[in-house]
Amino acid sequence: MPPDTPQARRGWRDYALLLALACCWSSTYPLTKIGLGSIPPITFISARSLIAAAFLLVVLRIRGIPMPTDGRAWKLFAQQQTINSTFPFLLITWAQQYVPAANTVVLASTTPIFAFLITWGITRHEPATLLKLVGAILGLVGTAAIIGLDALSTLDANILAEIVILIATISFACATIFGLRLTDYDPMVVAAGSLLFGGTVLLPFALIVDHPWTLRPTAEALVATAAMGIFSSAFGLMLFYMCLTRLGTLTTNAQGYLRIPIGVGLSVVLLGESVPANLALGLVLVMAGVAAMTIPGDQYRKWIGRLRVKPKDG
Repeated sequence: MPPDTPQARRGWRDYALLLALACCWSSTYPLTKIGLGSIPPITFISARSLIAAAFLLVVLRIRGIPMPTDGRAWKLFAQQQTINSTFPFLLITWAQQYVPAANTVVLASTTPIFAFLITWGITRHEPATLLKLVGAILGLVGTAAIIGLDALSTLDANILAEIVILIATISFACATIFGLRLTDYDPMVVAAGSLLFGGTVLLPFALIVDHPWTLRPTAEALVATAAMGIFSSAFGLMLFYMCLTRLGTLTTNAQGYLRIPIGVGLSVVLLGESVPANLALGLVLVMAGVAAMTIPGDQYRKWIGRLRVKPKDG
């Protein structure tokens, strides 16, 4: 069971970290599309993980922070990376062969709801309020609006692949909860250890299956792989563990909804994709959902109290 989440007062810097995390991870969508154009999935995932780990290890060396050498720490790194990256990403990569990208985004956006249900029904390590559940549902509806209602109408067309994506999202939700076990370590250390384990585990499979020495990746794919390793994986995973420590699991999961409009914007800029027709409506719903999941309940009560008209004396 993860330890109780610290209930320290949250400031604007904590929410700035959440926004930064959303920006880092939202770049995953366009960068993955560019990288997979000429690099197979297993090699791509292994390469970006090893690039990210190497980058963080260099920064840790400069900072003078050593990596832990005890077996317990590396066991935790391995477990966390397995449920937070290796296992779910392999599932989603396989499922995307049969499920359209829009459907994948909608299904993957159920992570905050699963995190809420696990927190409310099993771990109970932090308050799972009705307001947070409403926020999770609003964010999911906003995501569906941005991606398009056509995505919902085609669900169940490939039921097995869609179930596999949902299993991956449950794994992501568990990772945000059990990641609290790692709060005793520097977030950069956790990110470096986890990524090093994930990239090393996949490397033999990449060598056997993909024969990377025979590949001819484009310059764009190589740049996308490096950028995704440094920004999405290295900085993203480091920010993820910082947010878990400062904001807790349910609030950290709210960044999943922020990634959708940011990712759509990056796709429009980098890939020349069209702007979704329901973007404005979706943004309103997404931001309402994020607000419900992140702003403390006592703050809402203060705002409501200020809006009330004080009764006149006498």
